[in-house]
Amino acid sequence: MDVGRIRRDFPVLGKEIGGKPPIYFDNACQTLRPRQVIEAVSEYYESFPACAGRSVHKLATEVSLRCDDVRAKAASFFGAEDPSEMAFVKNTTEGLNTVIMGLPWKMGDEIVTTDYEHNSVHVPVLRARDTYSLKHRVVRSSEDLTFDLSAFEETMSKKVKLVAMCLTSNVTGCTLPAKEIVDIAHSYGAKVLLDAAQAAPSMKIDVSRLGVDFMAASAHKMLGPSGVGLFYALSGSVGDIPPIMCGGHGVVDTTYDSYNLLPPPERFETGLQNYSGIIGTGAALEYLSSVGLDAVRAHEVALNSRITRALRGVDGVSLIGPSDPNLRGGIFSFNVRGLSPHDVAMILDNSKNIMMRSGMHCCHPLFHALKLQGCARASAYLYNTPEEADVFSESVKGLAEGFRGR
Repeated sequence: MDVGRIRRDFPVLGKEIGGKPPIYFDNACQTLRPRQVIEAVSEYYESFPACAGRSVHKLATEVSLRCDDVRAKAASFFGAEDPSEMAFVKNTTEGLNTVIMGLPWKMGDEIVTTDYEHNSVHVPVLRARDTYSLKHRVVRSSEDLTFDLSAFEETMSKKVKLVAMCLTSNVTGCTLPAKEIVDIAHSYGAKVLLDAAQAAPSMKIDVSRLGVDFMAASAHKMLGPSGVGLFYALSGSVGDIPPIMCGGHGVVDTTYDSYNLLPPPERFETGLQNYSGIIGTGAALEYLSSVGLDAVRAHEVALNSRITRALRGVDGVSLIGPSDPNLRGGIFSFNVRGLSPHDVAMILDNSKNIMMRSGMHCCHPLFHALKLQGCARASAYLYNTPEEADVFSESVKGLAEGFRGR
């Protein structure tokens, strides 16, 4: 993978911010966008700034055709058998809420999650629990925070209606054994919903091979525009799941006292869509496909391995998650003794222009269980370099040495 060539596609990497080039290690939150995506977004506003699926004039028809093309690209990217199984929503969160709040629950039904879910799964699950009188079962992780498949099997029962889990943790970077989870869940008659927000940017996800019922991801974590989610719903699993909102475009017909919803995916696309974002998402999917997800993943792991080697054994630096970087992808979550996570992030930003995330990463229950205030998180992606990894490692090492004993 030619990282130098890739970096030239990202305008912000060629700019100085505060007198220095940025070292962007906040990719698990949101990736940068290449010029190809920016140009695709601009093309919509410059050449066919109209609505899809409503008017029949030439500009509207062009938008409809472009969106249909992106839907087909998304289906191919994720291995869906039919483009109609892919819906455009606002973000991963909307897709997850659609399933968790929309299934036809009965009192006493059970829902299973991990103990390190993002709030986009955890909070809707708690809401559904309280709304429908469900039982929430939590699978406890292994000591190194990897997924415990045996514990999952022990948690399952015939009362479980949904298994809702993050495919890759945004804190540790660890990935679930998804195929095994789906097979076990289905053997109990449960459906499976995967939060793929953190996995989709660098891991090939084949929903057909996995046999998963539902999956949601966000374009903004995979080089695309913000405000676009990619929601997969296996046609046989959708049933009568309603959209989160009802209104324009999502219905076949209405009378003064009735309405009929459109079938998926249109029923999940109520209201005016983010057409420029959808078209930009198509460009992002093309870009990632041209680079190759296997190459992206290998590059992430190589950078994480470099950082891990440099900081392993440094007094005052504690890693969150398994020690093996191959299990953590591009994520290096850590703390420096004597400093809060936000202190670490602000000092590295001000001193070296290293931009990263700090806090609880929308994963509060995990940090409460670990009795931590949160952590600092560096996350690498396809345009980051070994030199940037070295600057980061040396900076963290310097912080730990400077605050040793305090």
